[in-house]
Amino acid sequence: MEKDERENMAEGGCRFKKQARSAEEKKMLSNRINRIVGQMTGIGKMVDEDRYCDDILIQLSAIDKAIKSLANVILDTHIHTCMVEEIQNGNTAVVDEIVDLFRRFQ
Repeated sequence: MEKDERENMAEGGCRFKKQARSAEEKKMLSNRINRIVGQMTGIGKMVDEDRYCDDILIQLSAIDKAIKSLANVILDTHIHTCMVEEIQNGNTAVVDEIVDLFRRFQ
């Protein structure tokens, strides 16, 4: 994600554990989520149709990558907006929060 995109998304700030997102960011995130939901629906149909296991596993791998990509976009924005804002305000305890988030992604 480009620096300008992150700055535009940061306009609302992250106070009180809530992130205000621009209409553009919401649309981008919703599009990605809808694509993932569509892929999951497709896998359900593949199972119903007794499709070959390898085909289903390939689709599951694609969904896994799509979810990780979505998570990385949100994490990138979070670090460059919420975390920076909190650290600039003197709240260095948020570093523990980001370390915990990284542990979840391992």
